Amino acid sequence: MTHPSVAVTLGDPAGIGPEIVAKALGALGPQTPLLLIGDWQMAMEGPGSQVLRTLPRVRSASAFTALPAFLDVGRDGATPLRHGVVDAAYGAVALDSIHAALSAIDTGICSALVTAPIQKQSIAAAGSPFPGHTELLAAHSGLRRYGSDYAMYFDSPSLRVALLSVHLPLRAAIEEIQADAIAALARLVDREYRKMEGVAPRIGVAGLNPHAGDGGLFGDEEERIREGVAIAAAEGLTIAGPAAADTIFRSARTGKYDVVIAMYHDQGLIPVKTLHFDESVNITLGLPYLRCSVDHGTAFDIAGRGIADGGPMTWAIRYALVRSGRDA
Repeated sequence: MTHPSVAVTLGDPAGIGPEIVAKALGALGPQTPLLLIGDWQMAMEGPGSQVLRTLPRVRSASAFTALPAFLDVGRDGATPLRHGVVDAAYGAVALDSIHAALSAIDTGICSALVTAPIQKQSIAAAGSPFPGHTELLAAHSGLRRYGSDYAMYFDSPSLRVALLSVHLPLRAAIEEIQADAIAALARLVDREYRKMEGVAPRIGVAGLNPHAGDGGLFGDEEERIREGVAIAAAEGLTIAGPAAADTIFRSARTGKYDVVIAMYHDQGLIPVKTLHFDESVNITLGLPYLRCSVDHGTAFDIAGRGIADGGPMTWAIRYALVRSGRDA
């Protein structure tokens, strides 16, 4: 049986992940049912070690007797820790932590996953074929097509946003704006939102060009968007668009839409991060378990200095605990 506990990976040890997880644990309290996963020795060399060293240290996810606990995936002869540095050894730690967390999920030891930031160059140097968490986790669950099987989704107190494309150059992202892609993402959002919230969502779809193209004066991409919206609407989804991107997020915030489908990465993330940087979570839609993360990166520029804000990680862990059936 799956336990109502949350696996929390510490991310890249050279970043702020271990520090913000330790600060979150301090804020949430010593009885919080978390299985923290990372390299113990490296975690002891950075800010937050005072909190983390109080946890029981185990080498197997099944070996803990009480939570919170620390699952150590460290390797013998590990590379000394240097904060703010790209290193394949640190990427290997991050990947080992993710795989250990997935094992805990697969075997029912944990019911949800919260991930601290990883460094894309480091995991690539460690041999990962995936650019980030989203693609790795999707592949592990047998999900193949972005936007149809899985997608990046952001939940915050007043905005929920799904991204039509993620880490692509803007020119390439524009090419992804196709009617079938928009209809597929709308189906995925509708299905997963019903699971999470218990009701069908009202979906608003953002346009790409100024004033949503203004009748073709500023581009023709909106015609493809409009076609995709029509396909989804004909299937019974509650969906509207394209709407001007400079107003649709305000409309969602004031209650017109439950979810906005954004046409590319920054179009969706700028409003979320501006309004709710400390209170937003990145969710991978389509997974058979809840996975969420903070909406920021490794912050190499401040790593190791003890000044990272643990608030976003606290919010993400609390979100996962509540959604997986535990009060926080």
